[in-house]
Amino acid sequence: MSFPVLETNRLRLIELNPTHADHLFNQFSRKDVTRYYGMDPLITLEQAEKMITNMNNGYKEKRSARWGIQLKETDELAGTIGLNSLQLWSKKCEVGYDLHPDFWGNGYIKEALEEVLGYCFETLMLSRVGAVTFPENEASWKLLLKVGFEKEGLLRNYLYQGGENHNALVFSITKEVWNQLHS
Repeated sequence: MSFPVLETNRLRLIELNPTHADHLFNQFSRKDVTRYYGMDPLITLEQAEKMITNMNNGYKEKRSARWGIQLKETDELAGTIGLNSLQLWSKKCEVGYDLHPDFWGNGYIKEALEEVLGYCFETLMLSRVGAVTFPENEASWKLLLKVGFEKEGLLRNYLYQGGENHNALVFSITKEVWNQLHS
């Protein structure tokens, strides 16, 4: 099963490979990127290489999928977007995304997210896509609401980062809602 490449007007969502390790290290070694990611900043390039290996293994094992967000105009890698806790048998997953600060504020995540949601509901035939955010990550949860997700509630002590537990907000969008918004 080959990795699905997805395209939007400005973006190509591609499979990550070892040549992307430098970019991922540059991005995930930054505290402003990992602040709301649920992990501490990377310290070594080897950690970025392992991330890519783990992401690709997740796809091969049909438990996740992670795309690199590549700008068509320049071929630069701006960030990643992916499906976590993918359960094809029960038709659900969670979506997560990240972007290097150099690319913040351009609408790239919204564009990529809408394409990935279309893939989830139209190709994978999922019934539900969830998302979990830090309550303080207002930009992320506002984006989720903008594309049709609904807030479901608060998960207490759900995320562990920086040596402590953090609450999280949980959101979801269903196939029915997606179809209503895109009919």
